[in-house]
Amino acid sequence: MNSFLNEYSAIKFFGNLPDGAAIDSCELTNKNGMQFKVITFGATITSLKMPLKNGHFIDVVLGFDTLEGYLNSFHLKSAPYFGATVGRYAGRINNSSFSLNGKVIGLHSNNNGHSLHGGNIGFSQKQWQIKNVTEGDNPSITLSYFSHDGEENYPGDLSVDLTYTLTDENELIIEYVANTSEDTIINLTHHSYFNLDGHNATILEQDLSVNSNKILETNKHNIPTGQFLNLENNLFDFNQPKKCPQTIDTTFVLHEGDKISASLFSPKNNLKMLVFTNQPAVHIYVGGNCFNTIKGKENADYHHLSGICFETQNFPDAPNHNHFPNTVLRKGEVYRHKTMYKFQN
Repeated sequence: MNSFLNEYSAIKFFGNLPDGAAIDSCELTNKNGMQFKVITFGATITSLKMPLKNGHFIDVVLGFDTLEGYLNSFHLKSAPYFGATVGRYAGRINNSSFSLNGKVIGLHSNNNGHSLHGGNIGFSQKQWQIKNVTEGDNPSITLSYFSHDGEENYPGDLSVDLTYTLTDENELIIEYVANTSEDTIINLTHHSYFNLDGHNATILEQDLSVNSNKILETNKHNIPTGQFLNLENNLFDFNQPKKCPQTIDTTFVLHEGDKISASLFSPKNNLKMLVFTNQPAVHIYVGGNCFNTIKGKENADYHHLSGICFETQNFPDAPNHNHFPNTVLRKGEVYRHKTMYKFQN
């Protein structure tokens, strides 16, 4: 732990990595009692507790009680990435390769011959450093990670600062700032599985809405074809709230300038979450299955309907589609991504 952070009672030891490195946990609470916990492994949110009107608290994200749970989850047949920060590139990159400045760059393959969520050991499995903590009004924590040139075969030394802020309006704000020593690609996202009925419930009784008129068409490996599908008369048209689907792993194209990107509502708890972002897409995924192999928090058995992800990001495989939004970060430029989850009851 950084010596200058010793004064913060919010920071506690969470566990040791196999190489002996210490992972810390930081807990922040706003003036309403909303409570947030993050660990330095993967800059991962482990808990997000919301006060309800009946005076009870409910944990609205999936996770594990121990570091061992997070480490072991990456060995499941489908790693869930609970609460993790995903990078260098969220989503899939076709055939684990792309061209940059006339050069073909081959990445590590970890998903049917493709690269998913940064490769074999992405940002979700790295040790992040606590850079700063603020307490009191609108408490926040800034974590940093330095990704060296050639990590997972990505070019350039990439420096990332990630700030989580818990506002007194019950907003969780996530801000990423990054720069690179040479031209590279970048697409960061947050991978919490939300459940407004509680982390040990099912999401099927909650209402989903997404402010989008089109999704990315994909092939059998969920790689974008480059085409768009209009959502008119489509099962995945969530412009009007509908119950969460049992199966979804889909990138929704967002309207530029729209305030609310998506929302989730629990009639049971009268709790609503609004999603805001400056990114061009939100990838929505329902899942969380731990295959009866690893127990979740409080001994929970997570299944394929345990949570729903709102992965605000650029398009998957964008480096291989010239008409997709740009994901190249040039030397001397700054990458900025801001997403907010706002809770109302």
